[in-house]
Amino acid sequence: FWNACRFAEMNECVKPDGFDPKNAKETLNRWIAHETSRVTREVTETIEDHRFNDAAAAIYRFVWNVFCDWYLELAKPVLMGEEGAAKAETRAMIAWTRDEILKLLHPFMPFITEELWAVTAKRDGLLVLASWPRKSGVTGEQLAAIATAGPVVDPIIPPVIAALDADEFSDPAAEAEIGWVVDLVTTMRSVKAEMNIPPSTLTPLVIVTNSDETRDRARRWNDTIKRLARLSEISFADAAPEGAMQLLVRGEVVALPLKGVIDLAAERARLEKELGKADADIKRVDAKLSNAKFVANAHEEPDHDGKAK
Repeated sequence: FWNACRFAEMNECVKPDGFDPKNAKETLNRWIAHETSRVTREVTETIEDHRFNDAAAAIYRFVWNVFCDWYLELAKPVLMGEEGAAKAETRAMIAWTRDEILKLLHPFMPFITEELWAVTAKRDGLLVLASWPRKSGVTGEQLAAIATAGPVVDPIIPPVIAALDADEFSDPAAEAEIGWVVDLVTTMRSVKAEMNIPPSTLTPLVIVTNSDETRDRARRWNDTIKRLARLSEISFADAAPEGAMQLLVRGEVVALPLKGVIDLAAERARLEKELGKADADIKRVDAKLSNAKFVANAHEEPDHDGKAK
């Protein structure tokens, strides 16, 4: 996250006064606003339930797997592009999300988040005194009323607004589009790694669909998908090419032509070897479980493990 903050600084990501993430126009920015709202609710509820380990795990997953792995990566082409409304909005959204993360992380990492809070922007006060991420539209008077309603149980955790609006940033269209991009890239990476296709090898991808929506999505994200999934080209067809590996991404078929990419005979031999090993393991476990003496003398956990295998 420290490096993510440096990335934001290098790209001049500043949150303008009065910035409201609900007014975002770009699909990617609407998506991260929704994801940030979702994790805010999750962290808040788990803290209120005193499930601090679950709260820490939730914000960890969000920072690592959503903000850094996907949002910043997908935002790079915009940040490297020409100046304009999309770039300005993305810079502001990165700064806003960074600040929300700092607030959510503060109960678990107070010192480093306080330092980052101080150096990433001009602030009116310490992070420990900042309001907890909350529903937009709550007035200062309402927040003050909550803060003075009773004694602070834990001085580290700011007063929390219980009624967070889960649907405040809900955007099914943005979630569907960015979710599709993420799932497609993830699927391609996993399959290519499993089949030992070197990262340096660019492969074509055929999207088998008649959906104009899917075709439009693929065209909008064409360069980004090709870069992240290491693809040479993306094309469309009504049926998968002969000999191509067919995969399902959010209910639609995508095909990875393998001719000239891998040695099919070697891949068949590898799979047969794995199958033979699996068969041998099954026979070994079956032999143990068919031995009444072994079952009678086995401890409960290993026996359970053997049956599961």
